[in-house]
Amino acid sequence: MNVTELLAGLQAQHDEATARAEELRGQIEHLTAALAETEARLADLATARKVIAEAAPAATEPDQPETSTAYQAIVGAFNQHPGRAFRARELHELLGMPTDEATVNITRSRLGRLTRQGFLTQPGRGRYQKRT
Repeated sequence: MNVTELLAGLQAQHDEATARAEELRGQIEHLTAALAETEARLADLATARKVIAEAAPAATEPDQPETSTAYQAIVGAFNQHPGRAFRARELHELLGMPTDEATVNITRSRLGRLTRQGFLTQPGRGRYQKRT
């Protein structure tokens, strides 16, 4: 290989790297704009939530923490026993929750939601386990 071929090869690599850098700069500009839009949307949503929370009657506020607490308890149980598969009723017994059918069905719904979100798997029918 002579010097001219070497220089030509280096120029080709330089041109490719320059084109890639321009492409990446374009992606950065696009992502920066998308991030700015998303952050503005988040700010709008936070403001809306604050306004609604201030205007909402006090009686509706305890419902949300109760649901969050139920999910936290469920997730906590799976985190404490990551290799164990639970049925909804077993989970209720472990957590000291009521075992009436209506309450267990609500937990089944929550377990299904956690499965769809990818936190849990179903190793068998009606059994749930933390995804590893």
